[in-house]
Amino acid sequence: MTTATYTGPEIKIDRRAIERFIPAWDIRTCHETIVQAPADTVFAVAEHFDLQSIPLVRAIFWLRGKIMRAGNTTPRRPAGLVAETKSLGWGELARQPGRELVMGAVTQPWVADVKFTAVPPDDFLGYAESGRVKIVWTLEAIPIEPTLTLFRTETRVRATDMAAREKFLRYWRFARFGSQLIRWLHLPALRRAAELQHRMS
Repeated sequence: MTTATYTGPEIKIDRRAIERFIPAWDIRTCHETIVQAPADTVFAVAEHFDLQSIPLVRAIFWLRGKIMRAGNTTPRRPAGLVAETKSLGWGELARQPGRELVMGAVTQPWVADVKFTAVPPDDFLGYAESGRVKIVWTLEAIPIEPTLTLFRTETRVRATDMAAREKFLRYWRFARFGSQLIRWLHLPALRRAAELQHRMS
């Protein structure tokens, strides 16, 4: 998804940190947008953006809980994306300050009350406990010009065995619609927030 058009020189992107953790995947999604703000600003806004401040995103999470018959959860407080996911069990795998962040966890997303478990960066690639999937996602702010940035987020999923892969792919048949919609809502909102912050700075 690109919400603005860039017609300048080709953007050179160096080897990305995500490749170290899931170089081959079962599922991969990638979304990006052009933001008229410096990369540092875009990255900071992305890291601290409250995803559930978007009403429809909040509704998607609520609907998932109802469909999966998840147990009652404690009311959430507004929180930045990275801080909230860490509180849920995700771990930070790699970071290039102001440019790139990779978060990861192992989980069983097909269960009602899904739990995420962090794995140390050095152990993530080789993690192979049966019945799990490994998930990584990124925040990436790639400078094009001093006040023009390519923002990208990518998610990769890799099952540890065939049984987990089959369970995940069955779950993904319906879950992918909510996941895609969340990204389509997230990126324009993030772009507006970063551009507003840049104008006010």
